Amino acid sequence: MLRRCSSEARLIFSFPPSDNTASARISACLVDISSWMMAHQLKLNPSKTELLVIPGDPYPAQDLAISLNNSMISPSATARNLGVTMDNQLSFSSHVANVTRSCRFLLYNIRRIRPFLSTQATQVLVQSLVISRLDYCNSLLAGLPLNAIHPPQMIQNAAAPLVFNLPKFSHTTPLLRSLHWLPVAARIRFKTLMLAYKAKNGPAPSHLKALVTPHTEPCSVRSASTARLVPPSLRVKGRYTSRLFSVLAPRRWNELPLDVCTAESLTVFKRQLKTYLFLKHLN
Repeated sequence: MLRRCSSEARLIFSFPPSDNTASARISACLVDISSWMMAHQLKLNPSKTELLVIPGDPYPAQDLAISLNNSMISPSATARNLGVTMDNQLSFSSHVANVTRSCRFLLYNIRRIRPFLSTQATQVLVQSLVISRLDYCNSLLAGLPLNAIHPPQMIQNAAAPLVFNLPKFSHTTPLLRSLHWLPVAARIRFKTLMLAYKAKNGPAPSHLKALVTPHTEPCSVRSASTARLVPPSLRVKGRYTSRLFSVLAPRRWNELPLDVCTAESLTVFKRQLKTYLFLKHLN
């Protein structure tokens, strides 16, 4: 369960569905937080507080409500966290819809001033305002079906012709190749693999490193498998298992060519990975 306040404070609890004390414990914790904030000339605003319950597995509906300063807070379908709209099914459909809506509006405004811009200026404008929005936290979309990331891909397909001042429905693959833009699905994979490299070789945070295990061999055995990651156990099953970083990262890492996996630095890996994905998706 994720809790978010207007001050960007977040309270995260994990509990089994059978826990009948969860509401009381969370309410008590919020009372302590509210008291601390009042002591420091701050206020916890119940009207701007959101409650999001994310079930690990399907279970009977639980009557979960939180009491805060004589106000009852009931679970909502979505909640914003650091600019990302999260939903209680972790489908990120609301987030994708919000991002594509804002990008569509930006493209509309850029198209209005396109006659006064050069190709280079338009590319910089589109990359800084539109593509950057598509890339923000896009690793959260890893593992989702292709139809879920189709709307962002349509935004990119609309942005490429705009850069070259071509008709809206021009063939986009040559344009993406010319702009060196990876398709949305490849950009998500790129982000996941970059995190995997950092988790395997550093400098990723410790909690991320704990999610991947490098493959090891005895010193007497020299094998290319030492560049790989230990694949996840097939026994691990759950509602979101296929989208876990601990599952996706080893699976996608082990699909890479050996020369990419054994890159000597993050800079080299980034360059080789982009080349590999570029040839795979746009060749």
